[in-house]
Amino acid sequence: MIPKKSLFLILITLILSAFGTVKAQQKITIVAAANLKVALDSINTVFKKQNPNIDSQITYGASGKLFEQISNGAPFDLFFSADMDYPNQLKEKKLTASEIKMYATGKLAIWSKKTDPNKRKMNCLLDPNIQKIAIANPSTAPYGEKAVESLKFYKVYDKVKSKLVFGENINQTAQFATTGAADIGIIALSLVLTPNMQKEGGKYYIIPEKSHSPLKQGCVILKRAQGNASAVKFYNFISSKKAIAILKYYGYSTAKK
Repeated sequence: MIPKKSLFLILITLILSAFGTVKAQQKITIVAAANLKVALDSINTVFKKQNPNIDSQITYGASGKLFEQISNGAPFDLFFSADMDYPNQLKEKKLTASEIKMYATGKLAIWSKKTDPNKRKMNCLLDPNIQKIAIANPSTAPYGEKAVESLKFYKVYDKVKSKLVFGENINQTAQFATTGAADIGIIALSLVLTPNMQKEGGKYYIIPEKSHSPLKQGCVILKRAQGNASAVKFYNFISSKKAIAILKYYGYSTAKK
């Protein structure tokens, strides 16, 4: 039999070992624009495999709403915006702990189960059978803001503005289009290319980028994560070859500015 004293020492060793393992796993909280959902989840899966001691958790929403939460002291470590403006505003507020990095440029697409947008392109929105057009809320979602720019560029905005229905973010906008709450949607190409959207059987048309200001997307380490090595690792990982390959797969351009 093992002496009681030895058993006690073994037990203490196991407890300290378990405590050390838990302590070694550092949690980082990431907030990101909704257009990134599938791409960033995929990137995070690869990141976790390479960094098993980092518990990186991601929450998605409209960039404008996430900006408001961060400005009001929400405890987040990294912010992946759908534009460069919100991160720049946070820098002006002295709420950042890194340079703002442009990690991708997004694209807009018209998607529908009801019609083939490729046939008439932007003019498909004028079809009398199209009664509801989903876009993200332009006041809080950069993809919604750019959708409005495109509609105005092609001089169809005034003709369709009464048909517009607004999603809280680009994911909800896509849901409106897939569930039939809207006949057609102007959404992120990154969502169109996801397996779930492809299963829906809709057709899509990529809106020419000349019709709106560039959808440059920026990320930044937030003040709360000052000196957090795990946050820095994730921030750097978004520029890795593996992360760039995933972003490109989902339709993003990753050319530097």
